[in-house]
Amino acid sequence: MIVAYGVANLLQSVAAARTTVHHTFDPALLLRLAVHRTYLLGLGCQVAGFVLAFLARRDLPLFLVQASVAAGLGVTAVLGVVVLKWRLPAAEVALLVLLFAGISGLVLAARPAPSKQLGTEGLVALVVALGVIGALGFFAVRLHGAPGSVALGSLAGMAFSAAAVAARPLASAPSMEAFARDPLLYLLIAHSIVGQLLLGLAMQRGSTTAAVAAMDAAGAVPAAIVGLLLLDDKIWPGREWLAATGFLVTLAAVIGLTRYAEPQHHQAVVREPDRAMVGVGSPGRPG
Repeated sequence: MIVAYGVANLLQSVAAARTTVHHTFDPALLLRLAVHRTYLLGLGCQVAGFVLAFLARRDLPLFLVQASVAAGLGVTAVLGVVVLKWRLPAAEVALLVLLFAGISGLVLAARPAPSKQLGTEGLVALVVALGVIGALGFFAVRLHGAPGSVALGSLAGMAFSAAAVAARPLASAPSMEAFARDPLLYLLIAHSIVGQLLLGLAMQRGSTTAAVAAMDAAGAVPAAIVGLLLLDDKIWPGREWLAATGFLVTLAAVIGLTRYAEPQHHQAVVREPDRAMVGVGSPGRPG
């Protein structure tokens, strides 16, 4: 799951950098991105990661699963250095180390348990959240550079966080019929589409690591809180301190990455589109 999300971030950022920057909250961006084979490969990796995360949410608490998704940022950075010759400052490397340390603490603290179901109030809250995120995205898309990456990435994280909240109880559906009839399925799809659009817009405006780090930071906190308060997420007795420390370290690391990440628009990829496109998606390369 971690590797799938990391590769997806990298491939989608390449396609986003090659696409004309959008200054409106326009779903047509997804259609423009879809003409790039690199983006479709990245989307396939993201779908694979999503499926694995969905299955994990059946029994694992959201604070662990969402933190594991955030760990994909480290894979993205490493692949960016190896494949696209990114330059990561020393501060960013240190923050990536902290990110993995925090996630390790969460792994040791998380206690598997099935989820409680969301009531009518929870469904209404997810619908309202979808409208609010979309409205904020309409205004945030006017921002440029690093502020645009962070703002739009944060909104993408909120949308994916809401999708994760919907997925946790949905994963416990007793049958395929119940799964297909559950309103949570369609809320999950809607939030995921909005999140994907916001992430694509964020990646066009600056650093991939800044956009993804902002997404992970904004997505981790709401999902963790909702999971613990409403969905019966569990922590092993006596390890509450480890869960809290791991979560805070993880959150500090991803927020720190939004501060230190440098803009990387993949100029080399833009100058050599054909070779870069084939190279990144080739089975023989590390990605």
